[in-house]
Amino acid sequence: MQTDGELRGRLADMVAKATDGAVEAEEVLAGEARLADLGVTSLGYLRLIDAVEAEFGVELDLTSADSLDELVNYLRLHA
Repeated sequence: MQTDGELRGRLADMVAKATDGAVEAEEVLAGEARLADLGVTSLGYLRLIDAVEAEFGVELDLTSADSLDELVNYLRLHA
């Protein structure tokens, strides 16, 4: 499995892609803000969840993807 830094970077890239660049990976990595506070829309969340589930083989819901740290922790426990 990836290191936390690598996993955080990969997930931040996935957020950027899921939002079509409206939220940049650097913004996600810069702090501990909730993804919604950064501007991730409901459609962005759905795209992100689909991408994470496909790449990591886990099942997520919206409460598992509230922030980058929560995503990392969830994947550490379930992937």
